[in-house]
Amino acid sequence: MNIFLETLKVLLLTIYLSLESLFLWFLPSRRKDVAGEIVLITGAGSGIGRLMALEFARLGATLVLWDINEEGNKETCRLAKKNGTVRVHAYLCDCSKRQEVYKVADQVKKEVGDVSILINNAGIVTGKKFIDSPDALVEKTMQVNSMAHFWTYKAFLPAMMASNHGHLVSIASSAGLIGVNGLADYCASKFAAVGFAESVGLEMLALGKTGVKTTIVCPYFINTGMFDGCSTKWPRLLPILEAEYASKKIVDAILKEQVYLVMPRSLYIMFGLKNIMSTKLGVVLGDYFGAFNFMDHFKGRGKKE
Repeated sequence: MNIFLETLKVLLLTIYLSLESLFLWFLPSRRKDVAGEIVLITGAGSGIGRLMALEFARLGATLVLWDINEEGNKETCRLAKKNGTVRVHAYLCDCSKRQEVYKVADQVKKEVGDVSILINNAGIVTGKKFIDSPDALVEKTMQVNSMAHFWTYKAFLPAMMASNHGHLVSIASSAGLIGVNGLADYCASKFAAVGFAESVGLEMLALGKTGVKTTIVCPYFINTGMFDGCSTKWPRLLPILEAEYASKKIVDAILKEQVYLVMPRSLYIMFGLKNIMSTKLGVVLGDYFGAFNFMDHFKGRGKKE
Protein backbone atom coordinates (compact mmCIF):
# COMPACT_ATOMS: atom_id res chain seq x y z
CA MET A 1 0.00 0.00 0.00
CA ASN A 2 2.84 2.39 0.85
CA ILE A 3 4.46 1.68 -2.51
CA PHE A 4 1.16 2.41 -4.28
CA LEU A 5 0.69 5.72 -2.45
CA GLU A 6 4.31 6.73 -3.03
CA THR A 7 3.99 5.94 -6.75
CA LEU A 8 0.74 7.89 -6.98
CA LYS A 9 2.39 10.85 -5.23
CA VAL A 10 5.30 10.80 -7.69
CA LEU A 11 2.94 10.62 -10.69
CA LEU A 12 0.91 13.59 -9.43
CA LEU A 13 4.07 15.59 -8.71
CA THR A 14 5.40 14.73 -12.17
CA ILE A 15 2.27 16.14 -13.80
CA TYR A 16 2.22 19.21 -11.55
CA LEU A 17 5.91 20.06 -11.93
CA SER A 18 5.80 19.49 -15.71
CA LEU A 19 2.87 21.92 -16.02
CA GLU A 20 4.61 24.39 -13.70
CA SER A 21 7.75 24.26 -15.83
CA LEU A 22 5.68 24.84 -18.98
CA PHE A 23 3.92 27.88 -17.50
CA LEU A 24 7.16 29.35 -16.17
CA TRP A 25 8.69 29.03 -19.63
CA PHE A 26 6.25 31.70 -20.84
CA LEU A 27 5.99 33.82 -17.70
CA PRO A 28 8.68 36.31 -16.63
CA SER A 29 10.69 34.92 -13.72
CA ARG A 30 11.27 36.84 -10.51
CA ARG A 31 14.87 37.99 -10.11
CA LYS A 32 16.57 38.15 -6.75
CA ASP A 33 18.16 41.27 -5.34
CA VAL A 34 21.94 40.96 -5.05
CA ALA A 35 22.65 44.44 -3.67
CA GLY A 36 25.11 44.04 -0.81
CA GLU A 37 25.82 40.37 -1.62
CA ILE A 38 29.53 39.46 -1.72
CA VAL A 39 30.21 38.10 -5.21
CA LEU A 40 33.54 36.38 -5.88
CA ILE A 41 34.53 35.87 -9.53
CA THR A 42 37.61 33.89 -10.51
CA GLY A 43 39.24 34.81 -13.81
CA ALA A 44 37.88 38.35 -13.44
CA GLY A 45 40.77 40.07 -15.22
CA SER A 46 39.33 39.77 -18.74
CA GLY A 47 36.58 38.38 -20.96
CA ILE A 48 33.27 37.31 -19.46
CA GLY A 49 34.80 37.37 -15.97
CA ARG A 50 35.24 41.12 -16.35
CA LEU A 51 31.87 41.59 -18.04
CA MET A 52 30.06 39.68 -15.27
CA ALA A 53 31.82 41.85 -12.70
CA LEU A 54 30.53 44.97 -14.44
CA GLU A 55 26.99 43.55 -14.51
CA PHE A 56 27.09 42.81 -10.78
CA ALA A 57 28.58 46.25 -10.15
CA ARG A 58 25.47 47.83 -11.70
CA LEU A 59 23.36 45.72 -9.35
CA GLY A 60 25.11 47.03 -6.25
CA ALA A 61 26.96 43.87 -5.24
CA THR A 62 30.24 43.87 -3.33
CA LEU A 63 32.84 42.39 -5.68
CA VAL A 64 35.80 40.14 -4.93
CA LEU A 65 37.91 39.70 -8.07
CA TRP A 66 40.48 36.93 -8.45
CA ASP A 67 42.91 36.54 -11.32
CA ILE A 68 46.48 35.51 -12.02
CA ASN A 69 46.75 38.59 -14.26
CA GLU A 70 47.24 41.40 -11.74
CA GLU A 71 47.08 44.26 -14.25
CA GLY A 72 43.95 42.93 -15.92
CA ASN A 73 42.32 42.46 -12.53
CA LYS A 74 43.14 46.03 -11.51
CA GLU A 75 41.55 47.29 -14.72
CA THR A 76 38.38 45.29 -14.00
CA CYS A 77 38.41 46.80 -10.49
CA ARG A 78 38.66 50.31 -11.93
CA LEU A 79 35.85 49.71 -14.42
CA ALA A 80 33.61 48.14 -11.76
CA LYS A 81 33.99 51.16 -9.49
CA LYS A 82 33.16 53.39 -12.43
CA ASN A 83 30.11 51.23 -13.14
CA GLY A 84 28.52 51.74 -9.75
CA THR A 85 29.96 49.46 -7.09
CA VAL A 86 31.95 51.21 -4.36
CA ARG A 87 33.21 48.04 -2.68
CA VAL A 88 35.54 46.20 -5.06
CA HIS A 89 38.42 44.04 -3.85
CA ALA A 90 41.04 42.63 -6.22
CA TYR A 91 43.29 39.69 -5.28
CA LEU A 92 46.12 38.01 -7.13
CA CYS A 93 45.43 34.27 -7.08
CA ASP A 94 46.64 31.29 -9.08
CA CYS A 95 43.63 28.98 -8.90
CA SER A 96 45.71 25.98 -9.95
CA LYS A 97 47.41 26.00 -6.53
CA ARG A 98 45.30 24.61 -3.70
CA GLN A 99 47.22 26.24 -0.85
CA GLU A 100 47.15 29.61 -2.61
CA VAL A 101 43.38 29.34 -3.05
CA TYR A 102 43.00 28.62 0.68
CA LYS A 103 45.39 31.42 1.65
CA VAL A 104 43.66 34.07 -0.49
CA ALA A 105 40.24 32.78 0.62
CA ASP A 106 41.25 33.38 4.26
CA GLN A 107 42.27 36.93 3.32
CA VAL A 108 38.89 37.52 1.69
CA LYS A 109 37.00 36.26 4.75
CA LYS A 110 39.02 38.50 7.06
CA GLU A 111 39.05 41.62 4.89
CA VAL A 112 35.66 41.46 3.13
CA GLY A 113 33.44 38.84 4.75
CA ASP A 114 31.71 35.61 3.82
CA VAL A 115 31.22 35.15 0.08
CA SER A 116 27.55 34.56 -0.77
CA ILE A 117 27.83 34.16 -4.56
CA LEU A 118 30.81 32.16 -5.82
CA ILE A 119 31.43 32.18 -9.59
CA ASN A 120 34.10 29.73 -10.75
CA ASN A 121 35.00 31.20 -14.13
CA ALA A 122 38.79 30.92 -14.44
CA GLY A 123 40.09 28.35 -16.87
CA ILE A 124 42.53 27.47 -19.64
CA VAL A 125 42.53 25.49 -22.87
CA THR A 126 45.42 23.53 -24.41
CA GLY A 127 43.87 23.25 -27.87
CA LYS A 128 46.02 20.31 -29.00
CA LYS A 129 45.27 16.73 -29.96
CA PHE A 130 45.51 14.54 -26.87
CA ILE A 131 48.64 12.72 -27.99
CA ASP A 132 50.37 16.07 -28.65
CA SER A 133 49.34 17.69 -25.36
CA PRO A 134 52.26 18.22 -22.94
CA ASP A 135 51.71 16.49 -19.61
CA ALA A 136 52.21 19.74 -17.71
CA LEU A 137 49.44 21.48 -19.69
CA VAL A 138 47.05 18.55 -19.23
CA GLU A 139 47.60 18.71 -15.47
CA LYS A 140 47.21 22.50 -15.47
CA THR A 141 43.94 22.22 -17.39
CA MET A 142 42.52 19.82 -14.81
CA GLN A 143 43.80 21.94 -11.91
CA VAL A 144 42.33 25.22 -13.13
CA ASN A 145 39.14 24.04 -14.84
CA SER A 146 37.95 21.54 -12.26
CA MET A 147 40.13 21.02 -9.16
CA ALA A 148 40.06 24.74 -8.35
CA HIS A 149 36.29 24.40 -7.92
CA PHE A 150 36.85 21.85 -5.16
CA TRP A 151 39.11 24.21 -3.26
CA THR A 152 36.92 27.31 -3.60
CA TYR A 153 33.88 25.29 -2.47
CA LYS A 154 35.84 23.96 0.51
CA ALA A 155 36.78 27.54 1.40
CA PHE A 156 33.42 29.30 1.02
CA LEU A 157 30.64 26.69 1.14
CA PRO A 158 30.69 26.10 4.94
CA ALA A 159 29.56 29.68 5.64
CA MET A 160 26.80 29.37 3.04
CA MET A 161 25.60 26.16 4.67
CA ALA A 162 25.70 27.71 8.13
CA SER A 163 23.42 30.56 7.04
CA ASN A 164 21.49 28.46 4.48
CA HIS A 165 22.13 31.25 2.00
CA GLY A 166 24.39 31.33 -1.02
CA HIS A 167 24.86 30.60 -4.70
CA LEU A 168 27.43 28.36 -6.39
CA VAL A 169 28.03 29.12 -10.07
CA SER A 170 30.11 26.96 -12.41
CA ILE A 171 31.05 28.45 -15.77
CA ALA A 172 31.56 25.12 -17.49
CA SER A 173 31.12 24.52 -21.23
CA SER A 174 29.07 22.67 -23.81
CA ALA A 175 32.28 20.62 -24.04
CA GLY A 176 31.39 19.43 -20.55
CA LEU A 177 28.34 17.64 -21.96
CA ILE A 178 29.71 16.14 -25.18
CA GLY A 179 33.16 15.12 -26.37
CA VAL A 180 34.88 17.37 -28.92
CA ASN A 181 37.67 16.37 -31.29
CA GLY A 182 40.88 18.16 -30.29
CA LEU A 183 39.69 19.06 -26.78
CA ALA A 184 40.22 15.83 -24.82
CA ASP A 185 41.76 17.36 -21.69
CA TYR A 186 39.45 20.40 -21.83
CA CYS A 187 36.36 18.20 -22.17
CA ALA A 188 37.54 16.01 -19.30
CA SER A 189 37.99 19.04 -17.06
CA LYS A 190 34.59 20.48 -17.97
CA PHE A 191 32.78 17.14 -17.61
CA ALA A 192 34.33 17.04 -14.13
CA ALA A 193 33.20 20.59 -13.37
CA VAL A 194 29.61 19.80 -14.40
CA GLY A 195 29.49 16.53 -12.46
CA PHE A 196 30.98 18.14 -9.37
CA ALA A 197 28.53 21.07 -9.43
CA GLU A 198 25.54 18.76 -9.95
CA SER A 199 26.61 16.47 -7.11
CA VAL A 200 27.19 19.27 -4.60
CA GLY A 201 23.86 20.83 -5.59
CA LEU A 202 22.13 17.52 -4.79
CA GLU A 203 24.04 17.26 -1.51
CA MET A 204 22.68 20.66 -0.48
CA LEU A 205 19.12 19.52 -1.22
CA ALA A 206 19.63 16.25 0.65
CA LEU A 207 20.95 18.17 3.66
CA GLY A 208 17.99 20.55 3.61
CA LYS A 209 20.17 23.51 2.60
CA THR A 210 17.62 24.74 0.07
CA GLY A 211 18.90 28.31 0.42
CA VAL A 212 22.20 27.35 -1.25
CA LYS A 213 21.52 27.53 -4.99
CA THR A 214 23.46 26.10 -7.94
CA THR A 215 23.81 27.40 -11.50
CA ILE A 216 25.73 25.41 -14.13
CA VAL A 217 26.56 27.25 -17.35
CA CYS A 218 27.40 25.32 -20.53
CA PRO A 219 28.00 27.70 -23.45
CA TYR A 220 29.24 27.06 -26.97
CA PHE A 221 32.39 28.95 -28.05
CA ILE A 222 32.44 32.54 -26.75
CA ASN A 223 34.19 35.27 -28.68
CA THR A 224 36.70 36.30 -26.01
CA GLY A 225 39.97 35.21 -27.59
CA MET A 226 40.15 31.93 -25.72
CA PHE A 227 39.04 29.97 -28.78
CA ASP A 228 40.39 32.26 -31.49
CA GLY A 229 40.62 30.45 -34.80
CA CYS A 230 37.84 27.97 -34.03
CA SER A 231 35.11 27.80 -36.64
CA THR A 232 31.47 26.83 -36.77
CA LYS A 233 29.98 25.19 -39.88
CA TRP A 234 26.40 26.38 -39.29
CA PRO A 235 26.62 29.88 -37.72
CA ARG A 236 22.84 30.37 -37.65
CA LEU A 237 22.29 27.14 -35.75
CA LEU A 238 25.50 27.17 -33.70
CA PRO A 239 26.74 30.77 -33.56
CA ILE A 240 29.95 31.75 -31.80
CA LEU A 241 28.56 33.75 -28.89
CA GLU A 242 29.39 37.39 -28.29
CA ALA A 243 30.90 37.96 -24.84
CA GLU A 244 28.50 40.75 -23.87
CA TYR A 245 25.47 38.61 -24.73
CA ALA A 246 26.86 35.59 -22.86
CA SER A 247 27.71 37.55 -19.71
CA LYS A 248 24.24 39.13 -19.54
CA LYS A 249 22.56 35.73 -20.00
CA ILE A 250 24.72 34.21 -17.25
CA VAL A 251 24.01 36.99 -14.75
CA ASP A 252 20.30 36.79 -15.61
CA ALA A 253 20.34 33.01 -14.99
CA ILE A 254 21.97 33.62 -11.59
CA LEU A 255 19.37 36.23 -10.67
CA LYS A 256 16.58 33.80 -11.67
CA GLU A 257 18.33 30.97 -9.76
CA GLN A 258 18.28 28.88 -12.94
CA VAL A 259 20.03 25.57 -12.37
CA TYR A 260 21.17 24.94 -15.95
CA LEU A 261 21.99 27.42 -18.71
CA VAL A 262 22.99 26.06 -22.11
CA MET A 263 23.79 28.52 -24.92
CA PRO A 264 22.65 28.71 -27.68
CA ARG A 265 19.24 27.09 -27.15
CA SER A 266 19.71 24.80 -30.14
CA LEU A 267 22.15 22.80 -27.99
CA TYR A 268 19.30 21.68 -25.71
CA ILE A 269 17.85 19.77 -28.68
CA MET A 270 21.22 18.37 -29.76
CA PHE A 271 22.10 17.12 -26.29
CA GLY A 272 18.65 15.57 -25.93
CA LEU A 273 19.07 13.73 -29.23
CA LYS A 274 22.53 12.53 -28.20
CA ASN A 275 21.00 10.54 -25.36
CA ILE A 276 18.49 8.66 -27.52
CA MET A 277 20.24 8.14 -30.89
CA SER A 278 22.71 5.42 -31.80
CA THR A 279 26.43 6.15 -31.56
CA LYS A 280 26.86 5.65 -35.32
CA LEU A 281 24.12 8.17 -36.10
CA GLY A 282 25.66 10.56 -33.59
CA VAL A 283 28.97 10.37 -35.46
CA VAL A 284 27.25 11.03 -38.80
CA LEU A 285 25.40 14.07 -37.44
CA GLY A 286 28.50 15.30 -35.63
CA ASP A 287 30.41 15.23 -38.89
CA TYR A 288 27.54 17.03 -40.64
CA PHE A 289 27.54 19.82 -38.04
CA GLY A 290 31.32 20.18 -38.28
CA ALA A 291 32.13 18.81 -34.82
CA PHE A 292 35.25 17.05 -36.10
CA ASN A 293 36.75 20.26 -37.44
CA PHE A 294 35.98 22.93 -34.80
CA MET A 295 39.62 23.05 -33.67
CA ASP A 296 41.37 22.75 -37.04
CA HIS A 297 42.53 26.37 -37.07
CA PHE A 298 42.69 26.98 -33.33
CA LYS A 299 44.99 29.80 -32.16
CA GLY A 300 43.59 30.78 -28.76
CA ARG A 301 45.15 33.01 -26.17
CA GLY A 302 45.70 30.49 -23.36
CA LYS A 303 43.12 32.01 -21.07
CA LYS A 304 39.44 31.58 -20.52
CA GLU A 305 36.50 33.96 -20.86
